Amino acid sequence: MNLAPSSVAVVLGTRPELVKLAPLLHELGPAARLVHTGQHSDETLSGRFVDELRLPAPELLHGIGGRPRGTQIGRAVEQLDDLFAADRPAAVVVQGDTNATLAGALAANARSIPLLHVEAGLRSHDRAMPEEHNRLVVDQLADLLCAATPENRAALRAEGHAEERISLTGNTVVEVVRRSLPSAADRAALLDGYGLRPDAYVLATVHRPENTDDPDTLRELLSSLRSIAAGGTPVLLPLHPRTQAAVERFGLSRMLTGLLVVPPVGYGEFLALARHAALLVSDSGGVQEECTVLGRPLLVVRRSTERPESVDAGFAALAAPGAQLTAAARAWLADRQARLERLAGIPSPYGDGLASARIVRLLEGLAERPVHHDLQRVV
Repeated sequence: MNLAPSSVAVVLGTRPELVKLAPLLHELGPAARLVHTGQHSDETLSGRFVDELRLPAPELLHGIGGRPRGTQIGRAVEQLDDLFAADRPAAVVVQGDTNATLAGALAANARSIPLLHVEAGLRSHDRAMPEEHNRLVVDQLADLLCAATPENRAALRAEGHAEERISLTGNTVVEVVRRSLPSAADRAALLDGYGLRPDAYVLATVHRPENTDDPDTLRELLSSLRSIAAGGTPVLLPLHPRTQAAVERFGLSRMLTGLLVVPPVGYGEFLALARHAALLVSDSGGVQEECTVLGRPLLVVRRSTERPESVDAGFAALAAPGAQLTAAARAWLADRQARLERLAGIPSPYGDGLASARIVRLLEGLAERPVHHDLQRVV
């Protein structure tokens, strides 16, 4: 590798970014410089993942977690600009579509530092999602667009991005799931600790604003989970801090009755639980990818998805909270054995597990060339 020590600034701010960028940080080795904006400042969401994923100690920004979106982005850009002015990286890497992603891209652009976007080209075509705005802007700013799937590459081409800026790399999720999944013995012990049997429970995660910011929507979602549990299939719910706060704010604590509610779990533990769940129910983007590596069915509790590959391959389906989610879960659970056997034979649409090595090769070339910011890509 011809990258100098600490020459590649990897900017992130959330648990999913830590997970998705871990293989790339490992591949970069001493060349990596990890900058954490603190968008997820809760120890259960970010701090423990740095240790669990064996990541380098991050440079931490301050005063960002828990703030409104505009404040998060503005403060992060200001602090990143100071960091890059004092110690200019040869390249900046951002991933996905968070506020930290956009802040990292804007800070790199402001200092004319080469920018690489991991997981470029995701599109939900739902402009109600702040993440969709972040994706569109970052893809305009990036010098290299790493598309995880052919569908992502096609979306970038359709928007007129120059072909030389686009590379099909695969998704780092394949690597991180394979590396982080605990052994069969450890998984069996974990399930015993929860009193669960393989292929006989539902694992649910809920955290997105569209499901937690409206009391009626959250009530409908929790009611669906309770109905599934009442039908005889236990529902394990690691409770996200955002969801916990919403439950308390709206007076919905009684809606958790009948569910196996636990604090947020580590990444390896989550993968172990997901690997043996009869069904996953989640609004997470990452789970839509992870389920395809684990061979598990997923009901996506969202209006839209930027990962249609999981749906098209047969792993996932969209389901609205309430009657639709309840009916879909009951139908999929009734067909669980045949469905699990079918999914076991379908490869993940997210690549071959070599994405990080491809991205490092691209970074080596990117760090050596000048950046020419044309007017189309500067905002």
